[in-house]
Amino acid sequence: MSTDDLLTAAALGEHDEVRRLLDAGTPPDRPGADGDTALYRAAVQGHAAVVRTLLAAGADPDRVSEGDGEGRPLCAAACWGHLDVVTALLDAGAGPGLPEQPGGMTALHWAAANERLAVVRALLGHGADPDARDSAGRTALSHAAERGAASVVRALLDGGARPAAADARGLRPVDLARRHAGQDIEAELRARAGEHAPPGTRIGVRREKTEGGDVRVVAEVREATGELRAEYFLSTGHAEIVRLLEPAPGTP
Repeated sequence: MSTDDLLTAAALGEHDEVRRLLDAGTPPDRPGADGDTALYRAAVQGHAAVVRTLLAAGADPDRVSEGDGEGRPLCAAACWGHLDVVTALLDAGAGPGLPEQPGGMTALHWAAANERLAVVRALLGHGADPDARDSAGRTALSHAAERGAASVVRALLDGGARPAAADARGLRPVDLARRHAGQDIEAELRARAGEHAPPGTRIGVRREKTEGGDVRVVAEVREATGELRAEYFLSTGHAEIVRLLEPAPGTP
């Protein structure tokens, strides 16, 4: 049986087909020509049942995919907020603090940067280090503070994150939040999207609630056909985050 067939079935969430291919002897962990594994493809798409079946068949929960979606299954699932997949991988022994590559972002960084509150809590509950740093010296708290994700900042603080941890430029999370506090987030995102919007595309802005109750502003760049080309987002909790992280008077 073809590894490519397993990769396709995993990506599409075709659980019965995945089980059939595994029962027929297809290796669960063999990468395809592009370096992706079936587990990575299922994880990034949020197919929890497929993920559990691949893990039960012996797929390595920490194996790094080397394809276009280069990274670990846990990081991919955390980035997109697939809590059931994150839980399955952690229960199978996935390392909660492993970076995608040396010096890269961990699952907690990805979850914080994309405001995946439930995933942040799950990772912290499984021992993820809240103060782990990426190649730029940023912690998960840095990512959440810059995004304006106040609910995620609170969860990280409750999990022991250190507010004073500065990145490679010497910027603390409160410094990153202060940059946006009091600013017109919609105008900022429209300007950012406009820098990458080719002629013929249009920019639209919408507001939505995150799972933590924060207000997220999203600027979308769409083709004339309506197809989404790119999006940029920030939440509006920067001023609240500054209040949460600002050192008390007299604190060094």
